Amino acid sequence: MKVDSASTRYSLRLARDARATSNLPLRRSLSNRPFRPPAPITASGPERGGQSAARGRCPRGDGAEAPSPRPGALRRAEPAPRLEAGPARGPLGGRLPARVDGGERRAGRGLAGLPAALPSLSLELTVLYNSLLFAVSESDGLVEGEGERINHGLIRVLEACGVSGQDLSTEELWQKVLQDVTPEELCAPLHRLGALQGAVWLAANCLGSVTGLFRLLSDTKGPLPCAHGGENELLALLKAWSVPVEGDTSPLVVQSTKDLKEILWTSAAFLQGLQGLEAGNLPAALSLLQAAASGFCSKRVLAQIYTCIGCCTQQMGKPQTALQHLKRALQVDFQCLSALSQAALVYRQLGETDAELEALALLYKALETPAQEAVSIDPCFLIRTELLVHTPALASLFSRSHPSEVKYLLAQRCLQAGRVGEAVEHYLDLLALLQEGPQHQVPLHGRSALPRIPEVFLEAASALEQLGRYQDAIAVCEEIISRTGDLIPETLRIELDSGAGGEAPGRAGSPSPGIPPQQRESLRCIVWRAAAYLHQGRAWTRLAESKEAITRFTRCLNVLLRVQLVSAASIAVRR
Repeated sequence: MKVDSASTRYSLRLARDARATSNLPLRRSLSNRPFRPPAPITASGPERGGQSAARGRCPRGDGAEAPSPRPGALRRAEPAPRLEAGPARGPLGGRLPARVDGGERRAGRGLAGLPAALPSLSLELTVLYNSLLFAVSESDGLVEGEGERINHGLIRVLEACGVSGQDLSTEELWQKVLQDVTPEELCAPLHRLGALQGAVWLAANCLGSVTGLFRLLSDTKGPLPCAHGGENELLALLKAWSVPVEGDTSPLVVQSTKDLKEILWTSAAFLQGLQGLEAGNLPAALSLLQAAASGFCSKRVLAQIYTCIGCCTQQMGKPQTALQHLKRALQVDFQCLSALSQAALVYRQLGETDAELEALALLYKALETPAQEAVSIDPCFLIRTELLVHTPALASLFSRSHPSEVKYLLAQRCLQAGRVGEAVEHYLDLLALLQEGPQHQVPLHGRSALPRIPEVFLEAASALEQLGRYQDAIAVCEEIISRTGDLIPETLRIELDSGAGGEAPGRAGSPSPGIPPQQRESLRCIVWRAAAYLHQGRAWTRLAESKEAITRFTRCLNVLLRVQLVSAASIAVRR
C-alpha cells in the first residue's frame, strides 16, 4: 500500500501544533498586561484517532461553546485561557497578594504618580494601608519609613482638596485633614489609616501623640472623664472612638479597623501598666495591667500580662496573690518561663524552700528541653500587641534565662538550705557544663545570677569539703591554680589613692572600682589562686597530711604577698 507523503507530513504537522497548543505555559501575571501565548495555525478536518464528534465544539474563555469551523477551513487557534488563581483571602475577607513587593507596593507607586483626585483616593489610601500592614508582617515589626508613607498619603488628601500640606509635622497634617478638609467619602479610609498611625506612635512610646490623634478621631475637644475611676484618658478615647461603617463596595482590607482598635486598646493599657511598674506607681500599674488582661490579645501576651501582675502584687506585699497570677500565666502559656522564675522568687520570699527548688528544677528542665513551636501568637492579624509594646522592663522581665544560671541557683540554694549532697551534685553538673564549651557560658552583665567561673569552682570545692570529699575538693582547686598561673604578675603595685581617671565600669558588685581594669583583673586572679590554696590546705589538714597542708598555706601567703599597696601621697613625698 502506497502512503501519500504529503498527507503524512500534514498529519505530523497537525499533531505537532496540537501538542504545542496543549503545552502552552499558563501563568498568573500581577501586571495589567495579560499573558497571551502565540497562536498557531491549525486545520480542522474529520475526527482522527477515535475522537468523538462531540468534541467538535470548542469552549470559549467565557464558558460558552464556540461553533465548530467548517471542514477543511484553516483558522487561527483560540489563545489558551489565562490561569486565574483565586485570590487568597485574609481572615477578614481581604485579598492577599502572592508577593507584597510585587503587587501592593507597585500599585502604591503607580497611584502615587497620578494627580491626587477624590474619586481614587479611597482606593489609594486602602492600598497604602494594606501595603504597610504587609511590610509589618514581612519584617515582623514596625519598620522605618512607615511614618513618611502615611504623611505622603495625608498630603495627597490635602492636594485633592486644594490645600497645601508641605512643611507640616505629622500631628499638624492629621489635625488639618481631620478638622478642615475631610470629605465624607474618605472618612473610613482616613480612620483606618489613623489607627495605623496610632500603632506606629504606640510602638515608639509616643503616648501624647496617640492621645492627641484619637482625640481628633473621636471628635472630642477636651479630655474625657475617666470611665471607671482607674481608666486614663487614652483608654477612654479609644473606647469612645466610633469606627466608621464601611459599605459593601468599599475596597477590601487585610485587617479591619475594628480589630485594630481592640489591639490598640489592649496595647495602650499594657504599655502604660509597664511604665507604671517601672516608675513604682504600683496601684495605677495594677489597674492598667488588669484592664489589659481583659483585652484582645494572644495567649503569649496574656501570659506576659499575668506575669507582670504577679510581679506587681509581689512588690505590693501580696505574695499569695502573686502566685495565683503566676500560675494562671503558666496555665495560659506553658512556655512563659519567666512566670516560673518569678514563682521561685516568691517561694523564696515566703521561705518555702521545697517549692522554690521544685520551681527551679522545672525551669532548668524546660530550658534544657528543645523549645516547641510557639502556638500562642495569633497568625490571623498582621498588627499584634507583640509588635507594639516594647519597654526595658518588659525586656528585662522576659529575658530568657540560661540553663547554667538556673543550675547555679539550684546548687547555691541547696547549699544555703543545708542540703549539701544535692548541692554537690548540682555543682558538679554545672562544672561539667561549663567545661563543655562557650555555649554553656553566660555573658557577664548586671542581671546575671552566675558569677565568674573560678568563683563557681571555689563554691563547688567548699561544698565538696563540707561533704567530706576532700580529694575531690583538692582536684577542683587544682583546676583554678593551673589556669591562673600565667595571669598573675610577680608584683602587683596598687595605689590606694588612685583617681577616678583610671576607673572603668565593670560588673556590678566588683571590688575596688578605683583600680584600673587590668590591675583589677590581676587582683581577682590573685584572690582566686590564694583561695584555692587555702581550700587545699584545709582539705589536707582534714586528711591528716600536715606537710601538704603547710605547703598549701605557705603558697597562699606567697600569692597574697605579691600585692603591694602603695599610697599616692608617699610616692609624691619620695619624688
